[in-house]
Amino acid sequence: MDLSSSDNQKLAIRERLGLRPIINVAGTMTALGASIIVPEAIEAMAEIAPQWVEIDDLQRRASAIIARLTGAEAGFVTASAAGGIIMAVAGAIAGPRLLAIERLPLDTTGLKTEVVVQWGHVVGYGNTIDQAVRLCGGKPVTAGAVSATAPYQVDEAITDSTAAGLYVVAHTTMSYGMLTLPEFAAICHAKNVPVIVDAASEYDFRRFLAQGADVVIYSGHKFLGGPTTGIVAGSKELVRAGYLQNRGVGRGMKVGKESIAGVMAALEAWEVRDHAGIRARERAALDLWVGRFNALPGIEAVIVPDPTGNPLDRLEVRVRPESGYSAHGLAAALAAGSPPIMVRGHLAELGFFLLDPCNLHPGEAEIVAETVVALIESPARPEGAMSQPFRTSSAGMLKWPD
Repeated sequence: MDLSSSDNQKLAIRERLGLRPIINVAGTMTALGASIIVPEAIEAMAEIAPQWVEIDDLQRRASAIIARLTGAEAGFVTASAAGGIIMAVAGAIAGPRLLAIERLPLDTTGLKTEVVVQWGHVVGYGNTIDQAVRLCGGKPVTAGAVSATAPYQVDEAITDSTAAGLYVVAHTTMSYGMLTLPEFAAICHAKNVPVIVDAASEYDFRRFLAQGADVVIYSGHKFLGGPTTGIVAGSKELVRAGYLQNRGVGRGMKVGKESIAGVMAALEAWEVRDHAGIRARERAALDLWVGRFNALPGIEAVIVPDPTGNPLDRLEVRVRPESGYSAHGLAAALAAGSPPIMVRGHLAELGFFLLDPCNLHPGEAEIVAETVVALIESPARPEGAMSQPFRTSSAGMLKWPD
């Protein structure tokens, strides 16, 4: 595209940058930009951007808001939920000992470093949860098997070297056979071991602390609609220890004044958000899709609840061979269209993908419906329509930025 500077400025930002104008029905995925930032957060970020502030004082104000919404004693904002996990684990290992903070991650002399996690909770989210533990000098200790964990397995995994228990709440963990958070927390607390919960993609800001967590990490964007950040909330002692990691391994996870102010505004907006109205709009999209898709050959659409208990539903689109597509092939055709439609396809090899309505802009639900109908009703099929997922995606990664 060869445009003058003035002409270029008239284009929308995605066009100016040469980015595809995607429709996101995959959900709050980091790879797609995570979430739509709420207007209150955008305004707060713009207002504070030209100002000087004392970051520790701004974080104190954020701590008060986080405590109010979560029921925690204290909290802070960091660069991402992934960073929050690392800082919380590092805080459990080093505590308030400043020299120990400086020595992490390689020198852990005299420190408790083991972090107990159920095997079925060792998940990936870009990197993996066990790598997050290792990054701050910790040693992951897995309890149980990938499909089942018994109480004695967690109990006997705890030793005099255990710094914390780590519990993961995510749709990618094993959905059966794992200990519940109250069960896991009771075992850890009986041996004076704190429990850190990764709840990055969760909607409920109070449940996990009420169920026994000592520290919980949330996403500051995703459902909340703030800028890309992580929120660490919990006991004052452990939150302080995590915050002190800004002097150590957390330095690379530091957060700017704009992001802190944005999260504060998003949290306050959350308190007065019309959650029922949002659910109603999402349900309207789901009902539209069910009505259109179940009339198509080889397609069965079913509304399913969120697997971790978030108060929202998604559409499971089951794709059979008589549609002329595999689930993976139909998802790929949607992604290759104009506009590209990104679905939640991590389970496509099981014959279905999911549509998440939580990030739709007005009119996009109808575009999704029309596009799926057009693909199925067309007599032509694109190359790869019946393809199955394969695990060679690293090739593209290794070519970036080409």
